[in-house]
Amino acid sequence: MSDHDAPFADSTVQNLVQAQHLLANISLIIKLLNDKEAKLADSLAEILDLLLDYIGVEQGSIMVQENKELVVAAATRPELIGKRQPLTGASVAAWVARTGKPIFIPDISQDDRFQARNGVYKKNAVLSAPIIQNGKLLGVINATDKGGDKDLLKEDVAYLLDFSSLIIAILVQRQMQRELQRQRNILKKRNQELRRQEALRDELYRMLIHDLKAPLAEVVANLDILSYSIGGGEQREFMEAAQMGCERTVSMISNLIATSKIEDGKLKLSLESTAVPGLIHEALSAISGLARSKGIELRLTLDPELPPIHMDRVLILRTLQNLLTNALGHSPGGRVITAGSRLLPTGSQIEFSVSDQGAGIPEHQRQGLFEKYSRLSDRQDALVGTGLGLYFCKLAVELHRGTIGVDTPPEGRGSRFHFTLPLR
Repeated sequence: MSDHDAPFADSTVQNLVQAQHLLANISLIIKLLNDKEAKLADSLAEILDLLLDYIGVEQGSIMVQENKELVVAAATRPELIGKRQPLTGASVAAWVARTGKPIFIPDISQDDRFQARNGVYKKNAVLSAPIIQNGKLLGVINATDKGGDKDLLKEDVAYLLDFSSLIIAILVQRQMQRELQRQRNILKKRNQELRRQEALRDELYRMLIHDLKAPLAEVVANLDILSYSIGGGEQREFMEAAQMGCERTVSMISNLIATSKIEDGKLKLSLESTAVPGLIHEALSAISGLARSKGIELRLTLDPELPPIHMDRVLILRTLQNLLTNALGHSPGGRVITAGSRLLPTGSQIEFSVSDQGAGIPEHQRQGLFEKYSRLSDRQDALVGTGLGLYFCKLAVELHRGTIGVDTPPEGRGSRFHFTLPLR
């Protein structure tokens, strides 16, 4: 190697050493990024130490922006940590924060833009660079007092900017973690409050239902007694209308109670062998007065020989009554409602059905029809109900290991609700 080549070789070796040093520091910073338990202040302090060691500087600090101030988050002089500077101040860091540009000052004592440091530092060269992410200022890095007989050079700005990108990663990651934790805490509190309100609502709901059932049952009983002393004509019609209204209300309250118990898993089936024809006749009888008042004909279609079925008679009777009442609510006068039952070809299930000649249900409205509070109509009608009737039917049928659905009758007019139950 010639003497002419020696300075070049020395420079190359020096650059390789500096590159290895940088890679080693980056490796340490990556470990900090992956340490989810590390506090932000500790991470920034370690990064500052790596930075100062890399460029051979004795004094330095990392400041983060909070509102309209710069706060010292890490510093070689511990007494500076937590100190605040307004962004409108006359310091070097404030200037860098306002302009978003790095600055190198060979001798700050000769620069009239900034305050004198009054011998606090050994040397007068100052280096400061902004920490910016997506155009937003996150903080400022400051360095001074390079070791030995050397002073800061303008080239050191590049090193400072290299480290600023790594500091951005730390700041952003910690900020995201804090925000995520904050959102989790808010969500947890809201969920706790929602659960508390839901528990209070359910308790009030049960109390109201329980308190309403007794007086309504008394009204129904008294109306039954009065019906024996009232003759025909208009008074009889008024009496029957009052009885039917009370019976519908009692039925809705019973649905609410049963629904609540089924949802809570507290309702136990009272299974008994039940004759299907008698069950459907009873369901039709319960709505015959309503059907007569609307001018609607009730029909019954049954397989000639239906075996008895093991079921909770009260729940399935109420299911049929709900479907029949629902059909009445959506049938114009002069139409026909048909209730029926048949043994399916498998021989192990019986299908119950209620068909009407109303407007029918479009295909897109059938999805979710049996969900809680789902309604077929927006009309405020006692027969249309609250949207719990079909939901109750679904719960009652599924509790019997059956299925429920709706389709269009073979004649293509109205709706056909149907559910299947196993014989045992």
